[in-house]
Amino acid sequence: MKKLGLVGGTGPESTVMYYKALNALVDEATGGACMPEITIESVDFRKTWAQTCEGRREDLATYLSDKVMMLKRSGAEVVALTAVTMHMVCEEIEKQTKVPLVRIPEAVCEVAAARGYRRVGLLGTAATMEGDFMKKAFWDAEIEIVVPEEEDCALVARRIFEELEFGVVKKSTRQELNAVIKKLKDRHNIEAVVLGCTELPLILNDENAVLPCLDAMKIHIEKLATLAQS
Repeated sequence: MKKLGLVGGTGPESTVMYYKALNALVDEATGGACMPEITIESVDFRKTWAQTCEGRREDLATYLSDKVMMLKRSGAEVVALTAVTMHMVCEEIEKQTKVPLVRIPEAVCEVAAARGYRRVGLLGTAATMEGDFMKKAFWDAEIEIVVPEEEDCALVARRIFEELEFGVVKKSTRQELNAVIKKLKDRHNIEAVVLGCTELPLILNDENAVLPCLDAMKIHIEKLATLAQS
């Protein structure tokens, strides 16, 4: 069993979900024989968020690289970030640390391709929806990926930052997010929606969303659990 290393705290809610789900998945897969060893380096969420919003990519990459190196020194063999937005500096982190990360965009794209999707929507933080780091893997796989219009992007980002990051789940917010997804379906004929923030599964899933969901966190966790056992 390989030791897992997670950069957590971005935000705390999703980090807890990673920890619990990884233990449960490996325990079930091994028939109750073992659970994974996991080291978590939890960052200052306020600090990383300020660096992200202020465009201080170099500072963000250096800060996260320090955490990755701590995980490596702890003996972690499978290393990952537990937030989609932080993947904006994945290449810089890997360059600084020489540690390959198990990336969310590639993991989600693999599942989308396996399901035969050709056009999907993307919800996430402002940085995720506006940037290319989550989209590039889909472009490379020739899968079209679209984001909401500016006003809807602002709404989604606000609900994530003001509510979901703190574990606040409202029925009214779910209705708003479903309305955004429906617009994407009507205007772009998307077949599924990527929940491109690790807090979005707190409020949306295949049962309550208007379209099938590509749950970035669930997909990522399943890949990590598989790699831990390899």
